[in-house]
Amino acid sequence: MPIRIMILNGPNLNLLGVREPHIYGTTTLSEIEASCAELVKTIGGSLAFHQSNHEGQLVDWIQSARETADAIIINPAAYSFTSIAMLDALKTFEGPVIEVHISNIHARDEHHRHSKLSGAVKAVICGLGPYGYIVAVQAAAHMLGALPEGFPKPLRAEVSKPAKR
Repeated sequence: MPIRIMILNGPNLNLLGVREPHIYGTTTLSEIEASCAELVKTIGGSLAFHQSNHEGQLVDWIQSARETADAIIINPAAYSFTSIAMLDALKTFEGPVIEVHISNIHARDEHHRHSKLSGAVKAVICGLGPYGYIVAVQAAAHMLGALPEGFPKPLRAEVSKPAKR
């Protein structure tokens, strides 16, 4: 059965490519979406890709993913450091959740170092720039046992049941 991946992007990520390029680079969110869509298609899955500047909308998408997605990849952006509502919503999702940050949040100022959401996710990818999204898609497919032939054998190895978050 084809896997269904939902990628969620938080506030200001619609401005990627122009907002603080010295931190986030010049790749746009639409370019990231196109790359992810191409990879998901190669894997034989489907992709829902969303961005919102509004916490409630992100919570609604997380809740809807319980019925429409097998994995969530989320770049919560500024909500990483403030959103208990998103944390609680992520805890209700039973599939793998991967948190992505374009910058290395652990090397930034004190306010940007500790994501409140990380405790509700299976993995955190940060500091790889936009490529972190590609790594997250591959990781989600691996966690779901859906990496196709052509990927290195260790990546297609038997997947154990994910530990409870």
